[in-house]
Amino acid sequence: MSDTLQPKPPRLRALRDTPLAAGLALGLFGLGSAMTLALTDQLTMGPIAAREAEDMRASLSQVLTMAHDNDPAQHPLALEDPAEGPLNVHRATLEGEVTGAAFELTGYGYGGAIRVLMGITPDGTLSGVRVLSHAETPGLGDKIEAAKSEWVQDFTGRSLTNTAPEGWHIARDGGIFDQFSGASITPRAVVATVARGLALYERQRAAILTAEEGAEP
Repeated sequence: MSDTLQPKPPRLRALRDTPLAAGLALGLFGLGSAMTLALTDQLTMGPIAAREAEDMRASLSQVLTMAHDNDPAQHPLALEDPAEGPLNVHRATLEGEVTGAAFELTGYGYGGAIRVLMGITPDGTLSGVRVLSHAETPGLGDKIEAAKSEWVQDFTGRSLTNTAPEGWHIARDGGIFDQFSGASITPRAVVATVARGLALYERQRAAILTAEEGAEP
């Protein structure tokens, strides 16, 4: 038997050089890449979800500072608000009574979406506000973060009752909240979002305080 490699038949060589062969090779490569990405997504989905749940639980602990004996991160109340649309409300309870509620709304600043989490007591007073994510300018707009500035602490204790409607603006617009030097769009967006949240709570107060966990009003 000869060790010399046998030449490929002419038809196979011709097929190899056709656009069809190139397309098949490209398709197989794409299929392999898609399968790799899908597998990677499946492997990372669980850890990512666990980290997001952990982050939400930590944020809730900062805005729901009232006494409670439950885990507010579990079994949120699903609501449909006529102005804000669907949202989940995380409620703190003590011996079955609601002692506070927290939910997230989105405002829009200079860099885009700003996710704001706010905690509210049953009488409509803010127990805490935190910015969950944003894309504002570092060194200017990022002062809305609790880790960068105490600015966001000024919301605690305020309500629609003890703060007049005209006060829910930054100082430049005639309100009571400080603006940042060189950045007024960002704090303006956060103040407006928190005011929207308080208005939402007033509309949904009865449902938030009385509906069962995980149920819609």
